[in-house]
Amino acid sequence: MLKSISQLPIVQRFRRPGAMNKEVVAWCLYDSGASSFATSVLTVFFGPFITAVAHNAAAGADAFTLLGIPISPGAYYPYLISISVLIQIILLPALGSFADRTGRRKSFLMTAALLGSASVVSLVFIGDADVLSGGLLFILANVCFGASDVLYNAYLPEICAPKHRNTISSFGWGFGYFGAGMLLLAQYVFIMELQKVGVTDLHAAKYALVTCGIWWGGIAVITLSQLKTRERVISMQPLHGRQGTSFSRLRASLKGLLKYPQTLLFLVAFLLYSDGIQTITSVSTQFGQEEIGLSVDQLAEVILIVQFVGVLGALLFNLLAKWIGTKGAIMTGLSVFILIMLYSYGLLHTPNEFYIMAGFLALVLVGCQALSRAAFSKMIPPGKEAEYFGIYEISERGTSWLGPLFFGLALQFTGSYRTAIISLLLYFIIGAFLLTRVRFKQAEDDANATTMEFPHLRLETAPEVTS
Repeated sequence: MLKSISQLPIVQRFRRPGAMNKEVVAWCLYDSGASSFATSVLTVFFGPFITAVAHNAAAGADAFTLLGIPISPGAYYPYLISISVLIQIILLPALGSFADRTGRRKSFLMTAALLGSASVVSLVFIGDADVLSGGLLFILANVCFGASDVLYNAYLPEICAPKHRNTISSFGWGFGYFGAGMLLLAQYVFIMELQKVGVTDLHAAKYALVTCGIWWGGIAVITLSQLKTRERVISMQPLHGRQGTSFSRLRASLKGLLKYPQTLLFLVAFLLYSDGIQTITSVSTQFGQEEIGLSVDQLAEVILIVQFVGVLGALLFNLLAKWIGTKGAIMTGLSVFILIMLYSYGLLHTPNEFYIMAGFLALVLVGCQALSRAAFSKMIPPGKEAEYFGIYEISERGTSWLGPLFFGLALQFTGSYRTAIISLLLYFIIGAFLLTRVRFKQAEDDANATTMEFPHLRLETAPEVTS
């Protein structure tokens, strides 16, 4: 399978010596599985599924009781997202640091990916009113998804040289959106066939979620069979007491970033504009349904447009970065985001106009994310890739938190989806302004000039990173 993918014309078109080998193709392929979780679980199916389960638990009342707490069925899914994101914020930097210290990124990636996919598959056993088990399985799956993304991203500096990272990162995002789009298309067809034989929407969504878990786990196995283990032989004194806690590792990671001011400035800029990007993608279907009046079928078409046009966006922005530089390409994408929100506020009124907006959104969405990941990978001091990507992941796919809160407050106080959308301009304006202040070359030089500095560690050997 990997050999056939590596022979695709589009892969050959961008092939470079030492850049596109089996390991790199396998790394890119993993995004097809992980992105299916972000698309099929987080965006499309789990929200309606768990909300229906919550309504069954409420039995016609305004709320159901969980652990003695009354909860509105409609609020349950956002609460689950918030809880899982909070756990990620606390856990991921510590997990990344531990993976770097022990050199066990591959085994941790395997555990996170397979445990996460198994959690999604296990949703098939959830009863029609079983809110507790359904919620716990989702929290576990989303935390594992975030953890696997950290460890997956940390492989980028190991599998290719800096000059290839824009291309490889773009291919990864492109593979992800294409694979997730193909799975989502198959899931829609699958659900329609189930509905023809009388399967309820609740159970159809459950079975669609199971296919996502199987897809994610299967792709992970293929990827892990090709990724190399680059173990570092190190002497390590174990951390004791408060030094070993997640909070302590998070604090240590943030303190360590102060030594790399340009990397820190880029990360702050990214956390702002990425949170805006994640919020737009998560609320755009709600905006289309409530403000434009799109039907469920039209919303499905919009999501598929975003998935497949996103592949083109990854490739186009990779080329744009070669012409005007990575920073210039990201700035171009953020400028388009600002124009999209202005357009949505004042000029977007019909379904056809919404389709056009979704197409432009898909182009810049994937391009900005792919190039941001590649740029950040060059700004990380050697040996701290997973640790720093643990902080980066806080505002990556599936982990935005400030943006939705800001959007929700704006919607609550104004009652207007258009005003709520335009309120997100601040994220892009401030994020873009901070990005203009980042000196990419200096950030890379500062990171490369630093030898590995692990507390309580003594590095004995460090294998060369192959390109």
